[in-house]
Amino acid sequence: MRKQPQIVEIEMAAIQGLVERAKGLLPKEDYDLLKGLVETLLTLVELVRKGRTTIARLRRLVGFVSTEKTADVLGKLGERDAGAADGAAERAERREAKPAAKKNAAPGEPTLSKAAAQAAPPPKGHGRVPASDYPDATHIAVQHESLRPGDSCPACERGRLFALKQPARFLRIVGQAPLVAVCWDCERLRCSACGLPYTARAPDEAQGDKHSETAAAMMALLRYGGGMPLNRLAQLQHHLSTPVPASTQWDVVHARLSAVEPVYRELNRLAAQGSVVHNDDTYMRILEFMGKRRAELLRRGALPAPERTGLFTTAIVAIVDAGRAIALFFTGRKHAGENLADLLHHRAEELEPPVLMCDALERNLPKGHKVVESNCASHGRRHFVDEAENFPTECRYLLEGLGRVFQLDELCRAQRLSDEERLRLHQRESGPVIDELKLWMEAQFADKRIEPNSGLGDAMNYMLKRWDKFTLFLRVPGAPLHNNIAERTLKMAIRHRNNSLFYRSQRGAQVGDIYMTLIHTTELDGGNAFHYLTELMRHSKAVAESPGAWLPWNYRETLARMASGLPAEAKPPYSRTRLTLDLPAPLLGTSSPPSSQPQPPN
Repeated sequence: MRKQPQIVEIEMAAIQGLVERAKGLLPKEDYDLLKGLVETLLTLVELVRKGRTTIARLRRLVGFVSTEKTADVLGKLGERDAGAADGAAERAERREAKPAAKKNAAPGEPTLSKAAAQAAPPPKGHGRVPASDYPDATHIAVQHESLRPGDSCPACERGRLFALKQPARFLRIVGQAPLVAVCWDCERLRCSACGLPYTARAPDEAQGDKHSETAAAMMALLRYGGGMPLNRLAQLQHHLSTPVPASTQWDVVHARLSAVEPVYRELNRLAAQGSVVHNDDTYMRILEFMGKRRAELLRRGALPAPERTGLFTTAIVAIVDAGRAIALFFTGRKHAGENLADLLHHRAEELEPPVLMCDALERNLPKGHKVVESNCASHGRRHFVDEAENFPTECRYLLEGLGRVFQLDELCRAQRLSDEERLRLHQRESGPVIDELKLWMEAQFADKRIEPNSGLGDAMNYMLKRWDKFTLFLRVPGAPLHNNIAERTLKMAIRHRNNSLFYRSQRGAQVGDIYMTLIHTTELDGGNAFHYLTELMRHSKAVAESPGAWLPWNYRETLARMASGLPAEAKPPYSRTRLTLDLPAPLLGTSSPPSSQPQPPN
């Protein structure tokens, strides 16, 4: 039998001293391992001491739990749930209730069965990609080795051959360096009498900066879109015999910033007018505000609000006209609410307050600006996931009920319903489910079936105290159900942090924010970020004169007009305002249909 470890009381200073003494005695690999183990232990002890975590969250922290999907969470409880017969009866009741749901739908409104049929995912393929999915591939025409159109058929000798519109395609993918060097060797001649040299003129494609727009766009995309550190790309290029030092990469990307910054400002202006705004933040390291550098700033009095030590990257996703999403990044000493407040300073006064989707943290709210607050249902649901092992029957009922609401919202998105159609469908189908869940949770407390101070009691209170904010999607057209789009957007900054660890200065963080904003907004629009950045850099003068014509969703139209000899003008990208703001440069700072609701556990 394993011996129970002895728990000892050790001061933090003693632990830090032990780690420092081990630094000179152990090899670097062993020291790093020891330091990581000690820091992990201290973090876990601190979380438990403060009482701000649960066993389920600690398990996720150390890597034991990797998913929160309802099927996976409830699947683990299947052996412990003895209600299989009740579940079969419940499913029968759902099948009987489906016709009633159809009957209650108004003429012309979408029904669940129709939405489910149209939104059913296609069967999985074999993983192969057809040649038509490579639009930028180099096509080389190959003629038949012996036959030509108009020749007699070698087989029947009666007909004539004609060319088919679709050629036979043989696709081959080759490897090359991300950055490829091309050198033009221009011939040089010299007079034997006077010695005057004559050099062949370099072609037009050889003119310009040493690092072309495509090279700058590739560096920015790898660094801020793919999370590849500059030193890592430099090492890769060295292996491929095309050296591009890390310092050169930074100089190139920074020099091209002026070409793309006007569009960044225009996206900020448009985002401030959005009808729905999502925000969230994560921690980030900026060496300028850490350690000895911070101490030097404090000594010189160059650091305002010295009591603040937090460093954040904020992601703001604004939904503007036509349902387009604009993703903005802000890295610095300000948290999400302060960055959103700076953005809303430029909102048109005649517009209604936007719907703000965020988690329940107070710091996410923009002080001094009116918003219609909505809280993320995914965060509320996560509390029930954490308690699923302790309260399997109750959490199964709650998770299945919330799951049907999420499934219906996904159907609305897949069917591209308007905000009004989505609202009516949620009111008709999700409303009864939501009302029943609320009544059931309130009854658990009234009948004293759940201890209010238990884990499940805390999870229920978390939702009940914010019920109006969680259910705003049942009252306001276009109000989101969750904040997943902002959390997915933050993954770009987290990927950068995991790979590059930090920014060196506030200016470096701002450069990253600008490129990440352009890259991820283009991705949300379904565009090609590499092509977009390249065109912005190639047409920097036109971009500066009319940035509204060079947004991720209309720049191709602008290119087509310029190719036709027309001016690079575009329709106003935002029709409800004609603001001409001068922003700071830059701003700091499943598809199955839901069924009738289940019977609550006794």
